[in-house]
Amino acid sequence: MTRPADRRSFLTTSAVTLGAWSAFEGLPRVRAEDAKVDPKLVRLDSGIEPLVTLLEETPRDRLLEEVGGRVKKGLAYRDVLAALLLAGVRNIQPRPAVGFKFHAVLAINAAHQASLAGPDRDRWLPIFWALDNFKGGQAQNKKETGWRMKPVDEANVPSARNALKLFAEAMEQWDEAKSDVAAAGVARHCTEGQAFDAFAKYGCRDYRDIGHKIIFVANAFRTLQTIGWHQAEPVLRSLALALLKREGNAKPTGDLPADRVGIRSEELAKTLGENWNEGAAKPDAVTDLLALLRTGSDADVGSAFAKRLNGTVSPRTLWDAVFLGAGELLMKQPGIVGLHTLTTANALRYAFGATGDDAVRRLVLLQAASFLPLFRGAMGAKTANVKIDTIEADDGATDAEAIFGSLSKDKGKAARQALKLLGERPDAASELMDAGRRLIFLKGTDSHDYKFSSAVLEDCGHVSAPWRNRFLAASLFWMKGSGGPDSGLVRRTREALA
Repeated sequence: MTRPADRRSFLTTSAVTLGAWSAFEGLPRVRAEDAKVDPKLVRLDSGIEPLVTLLEETPRDRLLEEVGGRVKKGLAYRDVLAALLLAGVRNIQPRPAVGFKFHAVLAINAAHQASLAGPDRDRWLPIFWALDNFKGGQAQNKKETGWRMKPVDEANVPSARNALKLFAEAMEQWDEAKSDVAAAGVARHCTEGQAFDAFAKYGCRDYRDIGHKIIFVANAFRTLQTIGWHQAEPVLRSLALALLKREGNAKPTGDLPADRVGIRSEELAKTLGENWNEGAAKPDAVTDLLALLRTGSDADVGSAFAKRLNGTVSPRTLWDAVFLGAGELLMKQPGIVGLHTLTTANALRYAFGATGDDAVRRLVLLQAASFLPLFRGAMGAKTANVKIDTIEADDGATDAEAIFGSLSKDKGKAARQALKLLGERPDAASELMDAGRRLIFLKGTDSHDYKFSSAVLEDCGHVSAPWRNRFLAASLFWMKGSGGPDSGLVRRTREALA
């Protein structure tokens, strides 16, 4: 993508990390073989089609062993990743919700990011977990509807001149047939950057499915950066279908809370001056905004963020407030809604850095703030009385191992112990993150384990130093403690690769 800062950062991180596991990247690519493909099924790149078919047709109880055997014979990591994403979008429909079974697709990039950052000896564990997770999503999809992606209507795929225009029209009209051919046109004729700008705008326009739309946008494009833009067409077609998910078949009229928040944010974004992103860092503003996030409506919060953005407070300070506010909601109610405050913030923050469209950049930041009161409302009344900016440090742990031991018994105590350790020894942050990531590898059993951990461990680098320790401590509320059992997939993966 043509986004200098984030693209350069991505490539630097990938190059450094992949250097540590060159044994994987040095393997020859999987040999392309003849494969019979249903003519009613969307065709993929001929080089990857046989491997995708293997993933689709191999029974779940044999897939890890089959792929492990091929890895030992030379199958490259990047090919496994590509086949996994393509098998997911071809076999799992992002309906009736952009979640549930579709997490088998949504979590692929999180597994990939975990592999990049994880310890050398365990780099295949997240991807093999994702392979098994795909089979679960595929089976559920078959049980529900049996949907599979069909070939695109070639006669109506737009030209290069009209692809983006048709895509925007389809999104505004909530027209699925038009969006499908438009997405194919965008993949064929547009740059990755142009495509990202278009999809990011509509990925964040509404609050349906608690952030899964923008999560899919971010994760799809991030994975395509690794596997190659030539694989984009089926991915973008699946993504377009996901972004048009709504209640029933009627076009939304803007009167539902899920739509009103985006309409309001788009109007607020237009009020920002040219110097909206040139404000100063003001840590005190984070405290003020946290107080508003605890009680204010989405309209109140959006207006307050827009006022501060208009050349007086830096975007990074406002992102600090978003991340801290999301972390506090998780502390108040560790659960599905709470964790999605952080995975959604992560996707929106990625879009903020990756887009080249200034209007989209304004919109995603205002939506990141405005979504938080909606998350808070979805939690209901049963929330703990805790504030992320006032929790006190607690003695009792001298290293990461002790903290993750406490986490299995008392999340709040573990967070307070982490805050104490981080205050005394700043270098302990890397120890905590490494230990937390490894425990996800060993004990993670759910898509949210990977989605959440990859998001928060990445976003620790986005949070300003004065707030970073509190954010990391709060993230423990959905990490794995060391007291739980190891996943059975760990043994299968190691045996498959032995």
